[in-house]
Amino acid sequence: MSLKIIILLLALSGVAGIAIGYFLRLIISLGKRGSMELEIRKMKLDAEERAKKITEEAEIRAKETEGRVTDELKSRALDLKHVEERLVRKEELLDKRQTNLDLEQENLVKKNEEIVAAKGKLDELALASQEKLEKVAGLTAEEAKSDLLKSIEKQNENDIESRMRKLEITGNEKLEHRANEILVTAVHRLGNSVVSDVLATTISIPNDELKGKIIGKEGRNIRAFERATGVDVIIDDTPGTITLSSYDPIRRQIARIALENLILDGRIQPAKIEESVQKAEQEINNIIKKKGAEAAFEAKVPNLDPKLIMILGRLYFRSSYGQNVLDHSVEVAHMAGMLAAELGANEAVARAGALFHDIGKAVDHEVPGTHVEIGRRILQKFGVSEEVVKAMQAHHEEYPYETPESMIVQVADAISGARPGARRDSVENYIKRLTELEAIANSNPGVEKSYAIAAGREVRVIVKPEAITDLEARKLARDIADKIEKDMQYPGEIKISVIRETRVIEYAR
Repeated sequence: MSLKIIILLLALSGVAGIAIGYFLRLIISLGKRGSMELEIRKMKLDAEERAKKITEEAEIRAKETEGRVTDELKSRALDLKHVEERLVRKEELLDKRQTNLDLEQENLVKKNEEIVAAKGKLDELALASQEKLEKVAGLTAEEAKSDLLKSIEKQNENDIESRMRKLEITGNEKLEHRANEILVTAVHRLGNSVVSDVLATTISIPNDELKGKIIGKEGRNIRAFERATGVDVIIDDTPGTITLSSYDPIRRQIARIALENLILDGRIQPAKIEESVQKAEQEINNIIKKKGAEAAFEAKVPNLDPKLIMILGRLYFRSSYGQNVLDHSVEVAHMAGMLAAELGANEAVARAGALFHDIGKAVDHEVPGTHVEIGRRILQKFGVSEEVVKAMQAHHEEYPYETPESMIVQVADAISGARPGARRDSVENYIKRLTELEAIANSNPGVEKSYAIAAGREVRVIVKPEAITDLEARKLARDIADKIEKDMQYPGEIKISVIRETRVIEYAR
């Protein structure tokens, strides 16, 4: 019983403790709440005071800004007013000027009309005067002008001729002196031989018994040789020789080497022929490559495509007028390089253009077109610069001279071909050129006779003195030279000498 009472008392004391704790907490929280309200009120008062100060400061600043903006607006308005006044004055001034210009234009139109009318009257008066003069003189204006000019020309023929001769001699002397200096310097610096070897087409054999071996039984050896080489083998009654005929010089060389090797070996049969021809082809290819590389090195044209060097080397087996084309190309390259250095042109372009100027001849028997056009296509295919192409394409005047180097290549080519002994010409071409020169000279009125002399390097023209004056003789020489330049192809230059003489003959009886 006492235990229950104790538990009950403990429960009551616990409840009482809890109640007292809640009561104390309530009192404490009420005290804190009062202090927080005081702090909030204080903060509110401070905020109101700060807001009031900020508002007052903002009003003061707004008034200051408003005053400043107002002053600026007034200043800008004043400036705009001044600008407007100036524009108005300028507009008035422009209106006045436009009015003055309109008046001046009207005056000019009137004056122009008056001038045109006056000119028309003057033309009418001049025409009428000319008609009266023509009626009185019995000549037209053109006839009178022609007669007057002829009369003055005849009276002053000696003076005109002497002045023309003096101007021509003075100008030619200066130009020829400078040109001779450049050309002589270039030619003297290149003193190599100009006589070139000609590709042989005839093979010597030790005895005529070999002809039978070469022909073979029923001609099988000669047929196999012709089929393998692509050349015609001519075996006739000429003792100790066999002739190889082909339009392709490289094929001729392959056939020559192969046949010489077969003759040395002594075993001539179809199988041996094919083997010998293959060895000869390899030997020729090596020679072509070597000669092309040597030519490029000697001409100082580096960094060429190997295939382009092979095409260049083929010129070693090509001749033109008896002149080896590869040697000629290297010589032209040296000459062009020296001329370019003397004249201040691009030496590298001149050398390359000169070296390649005849490269089309390496394949002109295989590809249609002129060797110049073929050469252009070859150089363009291998990416050679356009400057070099322009330099090489004009050496036969098929294309215009677009660069100084193109003229230099043409001059160097002419020098190389015109040097004594450089080329051989056939009798037919020689006679044809002389006949054409004399025909051109004889086609002019007043020419009595003409003679082509000095291997076609000079034409002497004898004119009728009663038909041509001294002044007309000079013009005749120029006309003949122009026609020769236009109608003929020739190396170097041709001198035209017009001879006019007066012979007085009397007889003493």
